[in-house]
Amino acid sequence: MTAALRERKIGLAAIVLAAIIWSTGGLFIKLLPFNAQTILFYRSLFAAILFAAMFRRAIFNVNWLTLLVSIMYAVLLITFVTATKLTTAANAIFLQYTAPIYVLLLEPVLFKTRLRRIDIIAIAVCIGGMFLFFFGDLEVGHAGGNWIALLSGLMLAGIILGQRFNAPERYEAAIFWGNILVVLICFPAWQQSAAPTAPEWGMLLFLGFVQIGLGYALFNYGLKRTTALESSLIAMLEPVLNPVWVFLGYGEAPAPLAIVGGAVIVAMLAVRLLIYNRRSG
Repeated sequence: MTAALRERKIGLAAIVLAAIIWSTGGLFIKLLPFNAQTILFYRSLFAAILFAAMFRRAIFNVNWLTLLVSIMYAVLLITFVTATKLTTAANAIFLQYTAPIYVLLLEPVLFKTRLRRIDIIAIAVCIGGMFLFFFGDLEVGHAGGNWIALLSGLMLAGIILGQRFNAPERYEAAIFWGNILVVLICFPAWQQSAAPTAPEWGMLLFLGFVQIGLGYALFNYGLKRTTALESSLIAMLEPVLNPVWVFLGYGEAPAPLAIVGGAVIVAMLAVRLLIYNRRSG
């Protein structure tokens, strides 16, 4: 195995782990009694502390693209948490993961990469699988939340492409300053909120240090070693795993179509990676 292939496989593993960690967010956002802005304040504050401790001077390695990604990151966090409060968690995560479609369309233009037939097939199959996965939950009665969630998908694609276009040593700075921006925007709401209880502190600390902080640290690590499209495809594991945490937290089993849809997505991602590895090996 070549060094480049080994690095790529480690990067893919990091993105898989990031998707697993991210997938816990919807459950805790629903459980917490605070409004979206208060949750965002605590979560981004703790994530910023983690990034400052982990990456130190690297968080000051900033250019104009870093700032642009920071703004998109802040909008992503705000729109996703807001959408999760206004619509179903299934709607919010499904509409956010329209992101690979935008990446599929833009990555070949921005990075002059060759679009493989397997990538187009993977996108189509994964989107189809997600329709099956959320068929019983996707509602049209929460139009405002659904539109906000769709905007979060645009922001996620922008972050993936913006980070790939920027220098790898600036990835962490973009996430750090994006979290600082969220803290500043949500500070007024935090001032008016009640103090968290001990269990609520535990959930907020997890959301900040682990779900967002560690999750994005792992994703940045993987993104440096894979393509933007590949990263966004692997991250589709996040919406597949969301109902697992709902089942563990509430004892609520997914519908049969959801199980089929999840299996379709996981199988397609596995096939796509096997085909790519065979061609690269």
